[in-house]
Amino acid sequence: MPDSNMRLLLASLLLAVGCGGSDAARPPQSDRYEDLTALFTEWRAFQQPKLLAGVPDYTSAAMAAQYQALPGYQSRLAAIDPTRWPVGQQVDHQLVGAEMNGLDFDHRILRPWARNPAFYATVFPSQSDVPAREGPHAAGAVELWTDTFPLSPDRAEELARGLGTVPGLLAQAQQNLVGDARDLWVGGIRVIKEQSADLATLAGRLEPNSPVAAAAQRARAATDSFALWLESKSASKTGPSGVGIGEYTWYLQNVHLLPYTWQDQVALMRRELSRAHAALRLSEHRNRRLPPLAVIGSGAEHARRFNAAVTEYLSFLDEQEVVPIRDYMDAALRARIGQFTPGPREFFTEVDYRDPVVMRTHGYHWFDLARMVKEPHPSPIRRGPLLYNIFDGRAEGLATGMEEMMMVAGLFDARPRARELIYVLLAQRAARALGDLFMHANEFSLDQAVAFASDWTPRGWLPRDGTTAWWEQFLYLQQPSYGTSYLIGKIEIEQLLAERARQQGEAFTLKQFMDDLNTAGMIPVPLIRLEFAASAAPADQPRPR
Repeated sequence: MPDSNMRLLLASLLLAVGCGGSDAARPPQSDRYEDLTALFTEWRAFQQPKLLAGVPDYTSAAMAAQYQALPGYQSRLAAIDPTRWPVGQQVDHQLVGAEMNGLDFDHRILRPWARNPAFYATVFPSQSDVPAREGPHAAGAVELWTDTFPLSPDRAEELARGLGTVPGLLAQAQQNLVGDARDLWVGGIRVIKEQSADLATLAGRLEPNSPVAAAAQRARAATDSFALWLESKSASKTGPSGVGIGEYTWYLQNVHLLPYTWQDQVALMRRELSRAHAALRLSEHRNRRLPPLAVIGSGAEHARRFNAAVTEYLSFLDEQEVVPIRDYMDAALRARIGQFTPGPREFFTEVDYRDPVVMRTHGYHWFDLARMVKEPHPSPIRRGPLLYNIFDGRAEGLATGMEEMMMVAGLFDARPRARELIYVLLAQRAARALGDLFMHANEFSLDQAVAFASDWTPRGWLPRDGTTAWWEQFLYLQQPSYGTSYLIGKIEIEQLLAERARQQGEAFTLKQFMDDLNTAGMIPVPLIRLEFAASAAPADQPRPR
């Protein structure tokens, strides 16, 4: 694995990997940052599919035309010379290049419009906790979680329009889906059936005989018909679904801008899995004479303990000077408390119902999302979500990292058995990450990845037949490296913290580090490292590029 110096060198060279094109075809050189931001605006419009009769066009002809035009955008980016810019603007240049590489990878390898039926699921009842929805999805998402009922007339009209595209999109999908990836196909059937159930739930909340209710009914009928069509074709799908080891490494290094290979990540995830299990057993031994954590058993207890958990966590962050507190943080966490659910529990509920403070640390996600609205980044390139989930290492890595970091900082000192939950979480993240890696190496099927994650998650809290185990592994099959981003991002942030503390010596404070990390935005951690290194460089020394 590259050392720190090699990482800096690699980050500065990544752009050259994907931004090709012949010298003769390149436009005139520019060294103006304004030309980058103008290109970025054009690029984002180009990346979106054109509309065909109001429906996003993913036909083979449309995708071929888009791929043919992509090198022109890459050449235009390569013609913009950022070497004399401040490092933050150089980073922006690399981010645009990474997005272009992401579209290149989509066309060369993933081809979700042709291989993945779940790509065409566009109705979502719940909010993602990261800047953009995880995985590849067709344009035109209908985000039901934004709605309150009864709907206003304007929202009802808007929702009816959104639902109105579903039948046309699914009809087009039957022409577009020519791939042979069996696990993607079979998993997609399940996702499409879930969309039907979500539409049925929506229909029950709408005014009968209204235009939006009619649109929901048509969308559900089209969804059911699409599911039947997928099932009729499933027996013929026998091919692999993973991208392969070499392409996985290319994706890591050229889209997510990480200095790792597939093999590096396997070694790191195996180490994290072993560390988590060993630390859990040692903690259980240390705590063996303590009573078990009490499990929440009623709605009243749920409301009381979850609200108290938010108060405790925010007080800890403030009093221990961990992170600058903003007014929106309290509301961001309390809005996610939810309702008590009796009966069988999924994995994260097993953790949550034993100590609600634990997963409030992971709720750093909601701080991030609120910050993007309340404190938008000054760079237009970083202001919104990066495409292709390029934000995942920073978003998932910090949310996951806060769990163990806050444990080490003392958050659970008064409840030693809560520390055990941190290691249960760590083991689950490492197990599912290995599932991601081995599915894309085509060494695991989706079912084998689910079984592996279940078997290596402690306490039987991730059953093979549960929703969580299947949903996570299917996401990681669709979106290479997402499953590893939780712990790889955490590792990167821990390294960044160590380097920053060494650079600053006695001047280092955790609160300033976290503020600087937040200020950098939702970008890959190696690029944040470049900015941090530049800010620490002596004025008379060249800054890293």
